[in-house]
Amino acid sequence: MMTTKRIGRRQFHFTVEGSNLHETVAEYDRLSFPDVAACGLCGSDNLDLTSRVAQGKYKYTSVKCLSCRADLTFGKNKDDDQSYFLRRKETGELDWRAFEKTDK
Repeated sequence: MMTTKRIGRRQFHFTVEGSNLHETVAEYDRLSFPDVAACGLCGSDNLDLTSRVAQGKYKYTSVKCLSCRADLTFGKNKDDDQSYFLRRKETGELDWRAFEKTDK
């Protein structure tokens, strides 16, 4: 089964598989995050998907604004670390974070 997610002006195509219909649909559900049309801070549609590893063990996947460098991080369920969702504030809005420059 193929699914397409729109992140800004880009489309990302994902293929999910399972040994039967139920498992295939369950894999599809793990990608149940909504399309993201624009940055929640600057409004740009110049977005991309990124991944990184912090401290050699923490894996992060994010929607990154290539215009203002804001970040919208995916979360994972504790009981199913293969299911992803976009982090939200208590108000229900997507939890965009502004880029913070660190001095080294």
